[in-house]
Amino acid sequence: MPSFCARLTTRVPHALVPSIKNNLTPPKLGGFFIFHHHSNCRQSSPYPFLSLSKCFKSRFSSTIKGANMLEISSSETEMYSKELEVAVRAVQLACLLCQRVQENLISNSNEQVQSKDDNSPVTIADWSVQATISWVLSESFGSQNVSVVAEEDVHALSKVDAAGILEAVVRTVNECRAEAPRFGLNGPLMPLGTTEVLEAISRCNSTGGPTGRFWVLDPIDGTLGFVRGDQYAVALALIEDGEPVLGVLGCPNYPMKKEWLSYQNGYRRMLSKLTSPASGSWDTGCVIYARRGSGKAWMQPLPQAEKKLVWPNSARQIQVSSIDNPKLATFCEPVEKANSSHSFTAGLAHSVGLRNQPLRLYSMVKYAAIARGDAEIFMKFARAGYKEKIWDHAAGVVIIEEAGGVVTDAGGHPLDFSKGVYLEGLDRGIIACAGAKLHGKIVGAVDASWNSSSL
Repeated sequence: MPSFCARLTTRVPHALVPSIKNNLTPPKLGGFFIFHHHSNCRQSSPYPFLSLSKCFKSRFSSTIKGANMLEISSSETEMYSKELEVAVRAVQLACLLCQRVQENLISNSNEQVQSKDDNSPVTIADWSVQATISWVLSESFGSQNVSVVAEEDVHALSKVDAAGILEAVVRTVNECRAEAPRFGLNGPLMPLGTTEVLEAISRCNSTGGPTGRFWVLDPIDGTLGFVRGDQYAVALALIEDGEPVLGVLGCPNYPMKKEWLSYQNGYRRMLSKLTSPASGSWDTGCVIYARRGSGKAWMQPLPQAEKKLVWPNSARQIQVSSIDNPKLATFCEPVEKANSSHSFTAGLAHSVGLRNQPLRLYSMVKYAAIARGDAEIFMKFARAGYKEKIWDHAAGVVIIEEAGGVVTDAGGHPLDFSKGVYLEGLDRGIIACAGAKLHGKIVGAVDASWNSSSL
């Protein structure tokens, strides 16, 4: 049995479960509670056919009465509810910051862009988002209770010739924090100083691992897309004992409606400015989120103009596409050629009969596209020497799987987030699909084509 089958689910109708108040999702949308069958559960279950996802392993209590009735305590079905709500509000706030910085970046110059040691770009938005989300998490849960694995550090920001950049970061962070009440977060008592901003960034220095709880943050995934005025994402996930238990993707340039994707980003920005914000006809971005074991993924628009974030009534449920015929499927792949092989994915797409042009997107927006049904397949096969990092995938994996999709490596194994900052043991590449049937065909095609590739 392929490894991804370990995450197949048993669906228990709501009719078998007592009514439970849930402040995270719009009421009465119907659906199911999802129970993951996990062959490697650390805690044995007296009912192995209903063994639960690891994220429920120690705090889930259930009994079976009469004709297979299942009773679930309210506290267990709402695990991570507060964490998810705080994470969504924090990402929404960060998206506002990014929109403002990107607009200024496009209008002015590239003086706000620096290069890291690997020559990849980093902007004041990367550092500002990391500081802001670090601040929100610490304020919400206590800094002593928050551990964060994040992409950026303060090395480049602390150099003498980066004084102007650092000043801009501090100013941007404080301007963003002043907007916190709009997003249901506590406002600051006073502005943060330079030292405090650097400390907030530096607190994100966890190295992850197989035990305990830590957040995973990519403040701007797809910085090159951000600099070019294109797609990018703010990605935040929570990992517990090596498994992602919630994920949030902020996609400020990803339109709420699929038909708007045919417009170039610059043209879409121009039209959105010509349209009254009150009309809601040109919502230019969204936040997508999910919690492990809920069986649901949600999308909400970014607040327009000076409006406050409405929680959670502005959210709507999303699902992966039902297409399982490769000839009708659309696949996503990275825009950047440096870290992935377009030629291999193109040949693979041809071998399984894919006819549609690929949807090339920067960043984890590709995961958002699969989760909400805009595309069906995401394949990434890294070039030799490149190692995938957990912050580039953790949030997207939770969202796609809870929306009904499948994400594994090319061997069909679940991605392992318990080995530190890298996805160690990755078999060749990453495959995300809208369903198990389609996923099986892609995995088979990879096996058939791999030996003839030069990767």
